[in-house]
Amino acid sequence: MDKSSPVRVLVVDDFKPWLSAVNAVFANEVGVQIVGTAVDGPEAIARAEVLRPDLVLMDISLPSMNGIEAAWQIIDLVPDIKIIFLTERTEPELVQAAFAVGGRGYVLKSSARCELLLAIKAVVEGKRYIARDLGGYDITKNMDT
Repeated sequence: MDKSSPVRVLVVDDFKPWLSAVNAVFANEVGVQIVGTAVDGPEAIARAEVLRPDLVLMDISLPSMNGIEAAWQIIDLVPDIKIIFLTERTEPELVQAAFAVGGRGYVLKSSARCELLLAIKAVVEGKRYIARDLGGYDITKNMDT
């Protein structure tokens, strides 16, 4: 990714007020451009294939297909895409599954205001990011890196 270009982001969440809030947060952020939104897994896959964003902010709890399954299919279609899970879910097995399918970041909605830009920056730089509140989980177990 060219550092002078904004990071092109697709936001996936079934809670429309949350989509609006994320759009509002990034409206004035120079380094981030929201290029689209989706409200479920199949729509996220279709939008990612057409829009080819640099990064997807993906909720895990989605109707018709969960975010982990959608992420797996998106990465299969667009291998260079980066995915940050942005969710309320804190179960260790979900955190591990999110990274196992190729996710590069995991941020809790409750700390998104403080951590989301940090996570995007880390992921764009090729690093992984895990929410501070989840730092105690061993996410490296059984993972291909």
